[in-house]
Amino acid sequence: MQGPGVIENIEEKEFNGEKQQYYIIKILNNNMKLMIPAKKIVDSNLRLLCEPEDLEKTLLRAQNGELDFEENLNSKERYNTNMKKIKSGSFEKGIEVISTLVTANSEKPLNSSEKQLLTNAKKLIIEEIVLSKNISEKEAASFLKSIIS
Repeated sequence: MQGPGVIENIEEKEFNGEKQQYYIIKILNNNMKLMIPAKKIVDSNLRLLCEPEDLEKTLLRAQNGELDFEENLNSKERYNTNMKKIKSGSFEKGIEVISTLVTANSEKPLNSSEKQLLTNAKKLIIEEIVLSKNISEKEAASFLKSIIS
């Protein structure tokens, strides 16, 4: 939910009398820093950036309508389903959210919560495209728009 980050350091700290290693992660878009215990990193939904070829495959699948997206849900159910997808941290699930909301918006205007969710999902996906493809934010936004319309 925070966007891409870089592991700046791994530090050992004492907490409740127990020494633990912590990953210090700098979030790139807002200079926020996260400190995550090493033993919890697997369950944290952190992942490596998509490789450019995986990114291309996922976007091609989205363009061809091959990704799962929820139809026939009311806006509250759709919002909750899409929020879970965004929180998963998955690139593919983020694309599914954008596809679902763009489709829903073409049928009926989104409510304010879903508009904000769509904006946030696009921001996260564009940030990843920028880093994965080494292109500008404007190019990434245009690229995403050409795939999902």
